[in-house]
Amino acid sequence: MDDSSPGEAQLPSSEHRAAIVASDARRLGRLSVRRVLPYLGPAFVASVAYIDPGNYATNIESGARFGYTLVWVILAANLAAMLVQSLSAKLGIATGRNLAELCREQFPRPVTWGMWVIAELVAMATDLAEFLGAALGFYLLFNLPLFPAALLTGVVTYVILALERYGHRPIEAVITAMVGVIAGSYLVETVLERPDWTAVGAHLLIPRFAGPESVLLATGILGATVMPHVIYLHSALTQHRIVPRTPEDAKRIVRFETLDVVLAMGIAGLVNAAMLIMAASTFHARGLGHVATIEEAYRTLEPLLGSLASGAFALSLLASGLSSSTVGTLAGQVVMQGFLRRQIPVWLRRGVTMLPALVVIGLGLDPTETLVLSQVVLSFGIPFALVPLILFTARPSLMGSLVNRRLTTAVAWALAGLIIALNLFLLWTTFTGR
Repeated sequence: MDDSSPGEAQLPSSEHRAAIVASDARRLGRLSVRRVLPYLGPAFVASVAYIDPGNYATNIESGARFGYTLVWVILAANLAAMLVQSLSAKLGIATGRNLAELCREQFPRPVTWGMWVIAELVAMATDLAEFLGAALGFYLLFNLPLFPAALLTGVVTYVILALERYGHRPIEAVITAMVGVIAGSYLVETVLERPDWTAVGAHLLIPRFAGPESVLLATGILGATVMPHVIYLHSALTQHRIVPRTPEDAKRIVRFETLDVVLAMGIAGLVNAAMLIMAASTFHARGLGHVATIEEAYRTLEPLLGSLASGAFALSLLASGLSSSTVGTLAGQVVMQGFLRRQIPVWLRRGVTMLPALVVIGLGLDPTETLVLSQVVLSFGIPFALVPLILFTARPSLMGSLVNRRLTTAVAWALAGLIIALNLFLLWTTFTGR
């Protein structure tokens, strides 16, 4: 994608730059920063959705209540995210279209409309988590009431989105900087609270649950990690960014975009693990399993670890909410453009999708509980994006030389089946009470 909105089907001047970059890549014979840099960025934008405020809610509650028990879920979910985002990036490169556009082309119109409705509901659940998180960040850092803090979040994210008129690089730079803030904050947290790395390693390698409530949280972690809206977005970020001119170019671009995914998702995975580990070593280890909200975590951190720890926590939450809310708006534009071939002004989408968060705050509902439930909603939305993605990337007529290998397709179908099974089990436990 180039100097226009990720929701647009045709972008100006991309072919000219693509020819220059592709020619330069062919001339360079070894790995270098100059060769890799043009390909980096899309996965870092997508990775923000994997460390959004919904992750804070699920990871903190998981660590405080169950210690290191669910750290393996974060590892599994992050590996799944790497696979899914790699497939999404590859789809955009191979076809020159994003996932929503292909769904419109390949499926009957009623199916397309249904998928669009589900995608929009998922987008609203996403924005709910992100707006609440950013509002909590402003509240904790500057003691702003939640409602004005939510309005301020809307203004700041709109300002960030306005950078889009200068091309994709400024937004990528801002979002990457925020990822750096989040990662740096949790590095500080980990240094201040020395975890039991032996116990972390044991729970990382041995999957287990601790009752039905841990399954609910595990599903929330999965929903907060494998995000449906960025499955759509990532394909849009790569569809016009660098256009391959030969099959060899396409394979080379995919290799570098895969590196982009591994770097970005690797950082996101480490941040998620650090969240859970911090909650386990700080709260669960001291018998504070009741610390299940973001506000409690903030207030409890200061007497336990000092003001630096609580300040870093609040700063990272604010950066997470602002950056992920920006990405959520971009994804919403891609979804509407792809499924309906329609666009609405960014300010209007920003206003509509922030309404649920304002309602939650206005009614005085618990923000953290709402965040956890929103992540479960996201988990239910995953199959509606993941199944078409697997179908399309396994089709030679669409993918050409970039079609999935059989093993890749088999692993992707196994992942989709696992997610669907987890959701069905969650429904069963919810309605039966077992």
